[in-house]
Amino acid sequence: MTKKLVLVDGNSIAYRAFFALPLLNNEKGVYTNAVYGFTTMLLKVLEEEQPTHMLVAFDAGKTTFRHDTFKEYKGTRQKTPPELAEQLPLMRDLLKAFNIPYEEVENYEADDIIGTLAGLAADTGWEVKIFTGDKDLLQLIGENTEVALTRKGITNVDTYDLKALDEKYGLKPEQIIDLKGLMGDSSDNIPGVPGVGEKTALKLLAAHGSLEGVYENIDAVSGKKMKEKLVENEEQAKMSKKLATILTEVPLALKPDEVPLGEKDTEKILKLFRELEFQSLVDRVDPEGKSGGEEELDGIDVKIAEKLDESMLISPSALVIESLDENYHTAEVIGAAIANENGVFYLSPELLWSSPEFKEWAADEKKEKIVFNAKRAVVGLAWKDIHLEGITFDAQMASYLIDPGASSHEMAEIAERRKGRQVHRDEAVYGRGKKQQVPEEEILAQHLGRKAAAVLDVKPDLEKELKENEQLELLTELEMPLTVILGRMERHGVAVDKEELAKLGESLTERLTEIEKKIHDLAGTDFNINSPKQLGEVLFEKMQLPAMKKTKTGYSTSADVLEKLQNKHEIIPEILHYRQLSKLNSTYIEGLIKAIHQKTGKIHTRFNQALTQTGRLSSTEPNLQNIPIRLEEGRRIRHAFIPSEENSFILAADYSQIELRVLAHISQDKNLLEAFRHDMDIHTKTAMDVFEVEKEAVTSQMRRQAKAVNFGIVYGISDYGLSQSLGITRKEAQSFIDKYLESYPGVRDYMESIKEEARQKGYVTTIMNRRRFLPEITSRNFNQRTFGERTAMNTPIQGSAADIIKKAMVDMDEAMQKAGVESVMLLQVHDELIFEVPEKEIKQMSRLAAEVMENTVDLDVPLKADVDYGKTWYDAK
Repeated sequence: MTKKLVLVDGNSIAYRAFFALPLLNNEKGVYTNAVYGFTTMLLKVLEEEQPTHMLVAFDAGKTTFRHDTFKEYKGTRQKTPPELAEQLPLMRDLLKAFNIPYEEVENYEADDIIGTLAGLAADTGWEVKIFTGDKDLLQLIGENTEVALTRKGITNVDTYDLKALDEKYGLKPEQIIDLKGLMGDSSDNIPGVPGVGEKTALKLLAAHGSLEGVYENIDAVSGKKMKEKLVENEEQAKMSKKLATILTEVPLALKPDEVPLGEKDTEKILKLFRELEFQSLVDRVDPEGKSGGEEELDGIDVKIAEKLDESMLISPSALVIESLDENYHTAEVIGAAIANENGVFYLSPELLWSSPEFKEWAADEKKEKIVFNAKRAVVGLAWKDIHLEGITFDAQMASYLIDPGASSHEMAEIAERRKGRQVHRDEAVYGRGKKQQVPEEEILAQHLGRKAAAVLDVKPDLEKELKENEQLELLTELEMPLTVILGRMERHGVAVDKEELAKLGESLTERLTEIEKKIHDLAGTDFNINSPKQLGEVLFEKMQLPAMKKTKTGYSTSADVLEKLQNKHEIIPEILHYRQLSKLNSTYIEGLIKAIHQKTGKIHTRFNQALTQTGRLSSTEPNLQNIPIRLEEGRRIRHAFIPSEENSFILAADYSQIELRVLAHISQDKNLLEAFRHDMDIHTKTAMDVFEVEKEAVTSQMRRQAKAVNFGIVYGISDYGLSQSLGITRKEAQSFIDKYLESYPGVRDYMESIKEEARQKGYVTTIMNRRRFLPEITSRNFNQRTFGERTAMNTPIQGSAADIIKKAMVDMDEAMQKAGVESVMLLQVHDELIFEVPEKEIKQMSRLAAEVMENTVDLDVPLKADVDYGKTWYDAK
């Protein structure tokens, strides 16, 4: 069999992925867009190319042997954005998991490593294919060597062999360096000959064969000015050719035979995918869902209960309630298990629902239950009108508080980490995704029994560690009461007006038609707005707008390109608006209609309590945290959220700038403290300080920029991130950040002190002692260390804000019960609590919500909650 070597230009693909995809991050705050793009490219290469050997080459550093020839080589390149730099180590971790070799060599570039290995392999008759975004590598094409150039995005490529190169450019591979010598390369700061572009260079090479041929026949070059430019810049042209020449004799420790494609470590890959939240890629590495199980273990003695007796229902007992689907609002319970000092017992669904003894035991708050995932158990039983009380410990929440950065808080991982019982992972027992199925009763009983026994086993270890960390109160006084509240909120659900959603959908469709007509009128022609090819031709050929990027299939019409053209023509804002409304209609209107529960007619979202490292709640199926409210059309979606009772209202209580108030409290910055104590508009105050103007001189633009800096500081934004947010240069963005820190020296001091504290302790804490571990902060790797520092600065702020809103929910629930009101807490969205309130309780609840939320913790600045109500969520603003 012919050996096939695939070589990947790691830096090129990483950069392409970073800039091709929006700036994404997982729930832990780790940026992931470049890693995601890089991984999809790897998977495509592995699936389609089936290489026998493979290597990914990286640049080792900024300085190479080419700098000896020209000090300014690549001198115009901006420094790597920190959001990309911190992802590069993750790419290497993935390569290790895939068992794909990678290499970097001091003083050489990735191109040179690729050129050397490609030459060695091709010379011995191997097939060689190179993946890159850099046209320089076209010079490596040969009889056995192809080069795949990335074009739109990162997984679409144009493959060049000798014939394709000739058809496209009329060149032989060795002439690529002549082309670069003449025309230069702005991306690498290779000067070439000023005034010579690609078209002219190709003409010269067609006539004279090479750069040397051009100079040997200089008198035959037409055009006096062109001839003068060539003569004046002869040395520069020859130097440029030398710079563009890929070295094929790098002193490598590796030879082609020494980079075989190894067997991938599926378990390790899936662990990384879970950490990075690449769920969509799971089936591409493990399509059968076979990984994740342990070797077969001796079973424990699980009794399949025929009926319930008192010996099974003692206190304390571990209880596991299982449903196949993650969405326990729609999934059927498939079984349960109880473990205690009398043994381990499996309970079938039929026994659960028919047994009055179980129902009585579950509702008895004096009967102590130790559970895994309390909310799932509470809600799963509540759908069958069984009330679960007396939960004193939740193993999942305990694990989450002890190590919020762990890749998983499933029972198998908890048991393994705490040296408890071995438990099969769920996907090993049920399968994954659509392939999930309930196994035979004996297998299911054994699995659930092992889970329940593990819950009982790990409790002492988890409890001990929580006490040592001074976090037991955080579990028992905050998270566990909140679990019950969230379960109640989820089960109650929020009423939605399906007809209103449908009307909004129709209205959006009409609006889209209007905008489409306006776009066609402005363009002077009809075309498919959703076709990037047609849109590009209209904008950049017919209307002659400046083209920012061009791909192999045409002009780029990506959002970042169009945003830079907003002031060039009134058609651009219309196109951007069209795209926003189109997404709003397909993702949110249609998505919410699908999420309406068939039995209740309500939406029952699921709140994720053990997911984010900051402690923030998130929600899923549907994600109510992400309904876009910057657009009026997005805000109008809230019209569909209504009270379930006719004479009731929706009341919203929203914390005002809670994270900035927490920042003032933690940093003790005098200017911030003063601003909040005097109830000043903090963004106006920041604009006054940063721009050095009086309050009356602050413009809306100044305030907008100040707001971006304020919240940017909270989230550890870099000059790159702020520049993207405000549409300004990185230099201007850095200037804003520097000026902010001059104006708020307490914030600057806090940032330095919290980084040092994290280095000393290895973690940071919130005001309620929630921890986040930061092993990256002492890393020798600059990029990982930078991520650790950024996280150290923003976690105490975001985490403390999360603590406060959670405590407000617990306090509010207690206050509502004490007041005996009929009102119901429905939702938590970011810093906002949503209630359904009978008309007779409006004044009472408005006063109660503000009072409780503003006094839930004692900070050095006042907390402020804005309260309003209306017949819909939209009106409660």
